Amino acid sequence: MAEPAAAADPGADAVDLASTDMSAQPASRSEQTQSDFDPEHSGLPAEPQAEAVRRLESQLDEARERHLRLAAEFDNYRKRNARERAELSDRAQANFVAKLLDVLDDLDRLVASDVESTPLASLREGLSAVDRKLWKQLQDAGVERIDPRGEAFDPSIHEAVSIVPPPDPSLDHTVSATFQSGYRFKGSLVRPARVQVYSEQGQA
Repeated sequence: MAEPAAAADPGADAVDLASTDMSAQPASRSEQTQSDFDPEHSGLPAEPQAEAVRRLESQLDEARERHLRLAAEFDNYRKRNARERAELSDRAQANFVAKLLDVLDDLDRLVASDVESTPLASLREGLSAVDRKLWKQLQDAGVERIDPRGEAFDPSIHEAVSIVPPPDPSLDHTVSATFQSGYRFKGSLVRPARVQVYSEQGQA
């Protein structure tokens, strides 16, 4: 019958561990290894100073040319945009003038009519027709007449040229008469209405 194997001696293991020198640095930390990673000894060739200067000057010239080219393109775009806007405005004005030509023709015919042979009522009717046609074209273009008679005085769109005492206190600061109509074009004031205002204190 075979004898059992001898049990491992724990004392021997302790001796082996104790004999291990833990203060020894790993080989990868040796001065020789560290020197291999020194940037000054990386082995990459340094760019000569003259070549670096030439390279930077070339890049600067390219950037300057690119800037000048972009500036020229923007200037051309700005001029083209201004020209197109001016042309668009001219076309809009031309269309508006074309719509007024019919009114002008009617007015010319009315002026050229014989006053002695044309009844006054016919002249008045013709003039009223021209006025209606003219106002239709103006309203279609965005013109709005301001006649504030009977409304509260608003200094932002009314100009008080005369002040009178109100016949009733409830009419204080109310427009009593319009001497000259005001006008707005597409919401913007073109001319304020010149009005007479009721005021108890003598000021609008």
